Amino acid sequence: MAGPKVKEKESNVKKQVNHEEETSLKGTLASVMILGGIIVLSWIGVWMLFVTR
Repeated sequence: MAGPKVKEKESNVKKQVNHEEETSLKGTLASVMILGGIIVLSWIGVWMLFVTR
């Protein structure tokens, strides 16, 4: 008798995990790309200053 109750609880937990909504990461990707671009541009600027002096 204990077996079916345990199986019911396990199946309920699995169902709850499957209902999680997936979030959109488009904004995160855009933010990371912008930040990466700023870092690259600053490195290029510093390199150009170094080369010209």
